[in-house]
Amino acid sequence: MSEMQINQVLAQMRALAQNSGVGEAAPRGPGTTDFANLLKQSLDHVNQTQQASRQLSTAFELGDPNVSLAEVMVGMQKASVSFEAVNQVRNRLLSAYQEIMSMPV
Repeated sequence: MSEMQINQVLAQMRALAQNSGVGEAAPRGPGTTDFANLLKQSLDHVNQTQQASRQLSTAFELGDPNVSLAEVMVGMQKASVSFEAVNQVRNRLLSAYQEIMSMPV
């Protein structure tokens, strides 16, 4: 991964963090973000999305008249997209780590 690609990934992650409002609770200083906290909050958000999707699906299967098939499908797609996004971030981080580890010291 070139330096330009790494900078693009970092810029995308910063833009996503600003748009989602994640990481605004406890800023440590001007322009700094706790990466571990940001990652944990992102994973928690994906988990909540998947649980909400599962609850909608269960309610629909049990015949709840307040839950439509469209709501269930949208919830499932949101969960799927959020999981895929986390998976892609993991893949990018892993490949960046592997590239850094293969650099000569």
